[in-house]
Amino acid sequence: MSQPNVRKTAYSVEEIFHEGGPLPDVPLIRAAAIAVIENPFAGRYEPEIQWFMEDLKPLGLQMAKRLVGMLGGADKIEGYGKGALIGAAGELEHGALWHAPGGYAMRELLNDSNAIVPSTKKVTGVGGRLDVPITHINASYVRSHFDSMEVGLNDAPKANEMAVILVMSTGPRIHDRSGGLAAKDIKGEDGLR
Repeated sequence: MSQPNVRKTAYSVEEIFHEGGPLPDVPLIRAAAIAVIENPFAGRYEPEIQWFMEDLKPLGLQMAKRLVGMLGGADKIEGYGKGALIGAAGELEHGALWHAPGGYAMRELLNDSNAIVPSTKKVTGVGGRLDVPITHINASYVRSHFDSMEVGLNDAPKANEMAVILVMSTGPRIHDRSGGLAAKDIKGEDGLR
């Protein structure tokens, strides 16, 4: 196992106080972690790529730990998501290699995180943006936590790079009122309800 060649990392935090409605008792906080790494498969088709997932695991854990710290601890986190931006010399499948290392890194740190970590990916040029989906960490059907965070950097990914992304949030959308399963009613048996 070798370490990915990281060009840069970036971390950002959003505090949402309202969306035009009443002020909540506690603002919603969303945070994103981005690592811009060299894509070892850029510029060619490579049939055997799964080995890179092992290389990405330590990076995923490092990014997840930093996000947990930024949000005040694992007990504060209610939502998560992941994504990847792949530079133009890569292919969509290269971004799929982030799904397991990124998702398991977050789930390892978060108690009761039974829900699958939602994800998205795309091939893009420099400065590309990605709307990373967010769902509740323990029950994917909790509508109040269906959210997203737009993530990207003005100088990444270059053609031979990938930007791997993790996102976490502290609660539901700030004025959620779309009904459905409430977080307080989660059974926690299957990651769905």
